[in-house]
Amino acid sequence: MKGQLRFGVVGAGRVAQSYVQAFEDHHGARIVAVADIRTDAASALAEALGCEWYNSYEAMAERSTQDAVIICTPPATHPEVCLHFLKRKVHVLCEKPLSIDAESARKMANAAAEAGVMLTMASKFRYVDDVVRAKSMVLSGALGEIALVENAFTSRIDMSSRWNSNPTISGGGVLIDHGTHSVDLMRYFLGPIAEVHCAEGGRSQAIEVEDSVLVLVRNARGVMGIIDLSWSIEKRRDSYVDIYGTHGAISVGWRESKYREWSRRDWVVFGNGYNKIQAFRDQINNFSKAIRGQEALLITTEDALASVEVIEAAYTALARQSWTPVGQQTASRETPDGHVFIQAEEKQ
Repeated sequence: MKGQLRFGVVGAGRVAQSYVQAFEDHHGARIVAVADIRTDAASALAEALGCEWYNSYEAMAERSTQDAVIICTPPATHPEVCLHFLKRKVHVLCEKPLSIDAESARKMANAAAEAGVMLTMASKFRYVDDVVRAKSMVLSGALGEIALVENAFTSRIDMSSRWNSNPTISGGGVLIDHGTHSVDLMRYFLGPIAEVHCAEGGRSQAIEVEDSVLVLVRNARGVMGIIDLSWSIEKRRDSYVDIYGTHGAISVGWRESKYREWSRRDWVVFGNGYNKIQAFRDQINNFSKAIRGQEALLITTEDALASVEVIEAAYTALARQSWTPVGQQTASRETPDGHVFIQAEEKQ
């Protein structure tokens, strides 16, 4: 594919602003259209970008030409919007969570396969330099055998007037919101998650959904991960991912990242911490290069679908108060023309 890739953005809210910054000085792609039912938001963002704007994603798809779109609308709308573009053979980068239920996520995966286009889920922490370096260190064997992975996203946020706390729109509370990032990180370091347990803390805010949860996950080899999520508890941790192995540990932090071998006393700094715009920029770069066939997607459609299945299992575990297998495993079948379809297969 020659020339710049043409991107459309659906949804002109807060997260779209981060994508706009990520596209600055991007020579391989540009935003050519913005759509939002809030015409003032769409027109303001389009004016800043010098591009077209539309009051609906349907109008944008009909009247503008895009190679790819970024979906920045609330989660409950993701299947409808994504399917509209996938069926038109447009590549889709969808904000997390991919969907609020696994059934619709599978429909999206199948539509992408049938159309022969790419579908990926935005998960900014997977593109943070320090996270990528930490994974490389794990794969090198520097930590020995991994024994435990911990993740914490805890901070005080007033959710009383935000759509994220409206279950009809968001699909749940902090578990599906922050937890989608957490699950993707856990799968990155532990591999596929086999089962999950979940417990809710006391609700501090007057909202309909959970605002603090503790999630336990285990992979097929029994290695455990601990996820601590809250919109109401401010823990002020220096790190958000800690990996413990038989030979050492890694701490991935907000301002710096470091590792320590158990045979040595001191920690060694290897990274400068979390850089949001760098993560968004690298996500766009990876997606653009994958479209061009220059590199593989870091977060595949199967990864995105698996994250939805783990979150779905976590909500089941929360209701049951017991360890719960990750719902339905996915099996793939390939058609004669090379398309891969995702099928549901009941876990035995």
